Amino acid sequence: MASNIPAALTAPIFTFDVQSGGQFQNETRMIILGHGLAGGSLAEGQISICNSRTDARVLCGAGSMLEAMFIAARRNSPAQEIWIGRVADSGTAEIRTITIGAPPAAGGQGILLIAGEAVSVELAAGLSANALATALAAAINGYYNRLTGMSLPFTAAAATNVVTLTARHKGTYATGLDLFVPILDTVNAFAGLFTFATTTPGAGTPSLSNILAAMNDDPFEIMVSAFGDGTSLDTLNTFLGEVSGRWSYIQQLYGHAFYPKTDTSTNLVTFALARDTWHLTMIPRFSSGGFAEPDYIWVAAVVGRIAAWLGGGSNGDVSRNQSGLLVEGLSAPRDRAYWMDYATRDAMLKNGVSTWNVNRSGQVTIDKIITQQQTTNGAPDTTFRDIQTVYQLTYALKKFRADLAFEHSNKAIANSNPQNLDAITTAKDIKATLFHSYKQMSGVLENSEQALLNMVVERDVDNPNRVNMRLPLDVVNPLDILAGLATVYGQFRDAA
Repeated sequence: MASNIPAALTAPIFTFDVQSGGQFQNETRMIILGHGLAGGSLAEGQISICNSRTDARVLCGAGSMLEAMFIAARRNSPAQEIWIGRVADSGTAEIRTITIGAPPAAGGQGILLIAGEAVSVELAAGLSANALATALAAAINGYYNRLTGMSLPFTAAAATNVVTLTARHKGTYATGLDLFVPILDTVNAFAGLFTFATTTPGAGTPSLSNILAAMNDDPFEIMVSAFGDGTSLDTLNTFLGEVSGRWSYIQQLYGHAFYPKTDTSTNLVTFALARDTWHLTMIPRFSSGGFAEPDYIWVAAVVGRIAAWLGGGSNGDVSRNQSGLLVEGLSAPRDRAYWMDYATRDAMLKNGVSTWNVNRSGQVTIDKIITQQQTTNGAPDTTFRDIQTVYQLTYALKKFRADLAFEHSNKAIANSNPQNLDAITTAKDIKATLFHSYKQMSGVLENSEQALLNMVVERDVDNPNRVNMRLPLDVVNPLDILAGLATVYGQFRDAA
């Protein structure tokens, strides 16, 4: 390390220069991109750190998309550093109506699920349809889940026998908001009572340009977007690109974007294959099957569940298989025909679509999270298919850079250093640093001795101030498949 004490001192002095010995620590920030409300303190196009659901409510507004996404992510990742970015909405807010028939004369309890949240109304005997509409609208507007912190994605108004629901944000996203009258252990007084209709479909897709610009050169390794339209994904892919984006040599900020998509299985695969890239990950849902929570909550919850492992380079967590991790706060599709079977999951994973599963208790679990990479230069290539690889590379490159900066910054380069001067470094010294760093990352990289044989560090022929490095990286692989042959015998043969 270079000292601040000059070499040519004359006056007597007894002094020490104090410098860091160097200690690398990985950081993995998550940022959630979604809509907020005018009542929140965070303006459109701005980003902010968000630590708690109280912060989310103050910054984004009660019942906003961003509040719900933050709650879902935080529930699955209690210690993750999370930021939020408020994307401006545009277009038309969806409007739906609930027309109420004649309530049961004896009254009872009615439950309506809105985006997976249970809105309850007690019906007095003889309650009129008009009075029920007023009570239901009041229950929707006043709803707050004290346990989870969730509010509802609609506001409500009552007129004669009709409740009108208006989505809190503009845009097509609202077409996926679920309304459902569930079957209860006791009689649901709402059963057969409601007629649902969409009078004004949501329209409009947002632009991510302003919010991505607001991120400046701050690192955000995990980007969770609520928006899965083609324009938004093209913007994110360019933003993260290797030529001039965050993965380019000029930025070296890295990062990866996760987004939700709701459609038929055929359309999901077609959509994923149209974007052959390792910078995007689709979290899919089916357009039928009865999904309670909105897809933007799904993507936030799923990514929140794996976030801690994505940042776990020092202990090898980043390399783990993620299958079976329970995702908090998500409901399985009501129709079991839309629980992914093995054939569906295998086919989707071969075609750039990540997968989830449902366990025997009806809980949603991680199956396998992948990128959408299919080819390189037109040839089949699965190098960056596993999401683990993206974050293994993120960790490794950041550590290599930190170690090189500590040991070789502010140095002169020479072919040799016979006097072992602190001001001089050599290509051999740089190679030794790279090898030492490689060996320290045993939970991320393997076969360090072979890597050393293939590693090249040399001064540039045309520019003596430059050192060129070729660094092969053999990543540790997640254990996804255990396959064995069980041979059954009626009786083991006598070994003798």
